[in-house]
Amino acid sequence: MKNYEIMCILVPTLEQEEINKEIASISKVLTDNGATITGTNTESWGMRDLAYEIKKHKKGYYVVYTLTADSRAIDAFSHATRLDQKVLRTLVTVAPKQ
Repeated sequence: MKNYEIMCILVPTLEQEEINKEIASISKVLTDNGATITGTNTESWGMRDLAYEIKKHKKGYYVVYTLTADSRAIDAFSHATRLDQKVLRTLVTVAPKQ
């Protein structure tokens, strides 16, 4: 199992309740596939400007997950977020061991 950091950018048109549901949904996909979310669970960076326009949006809601997982959980996450219209972009990076 490796340590990962995952950044998700959600569409800016979501209400706070929808954002919370989306964060919980993504967390559930990860934990259902064997990931262990570490640290402070999830870190919400809030609404930020994008470096460039993505799907006609100039802003996005940033969420960062810190977790320990195997490739099965990362594959399930990638599949689920590719199909989700509320997710603009994701980035998965391997974090250094602590």
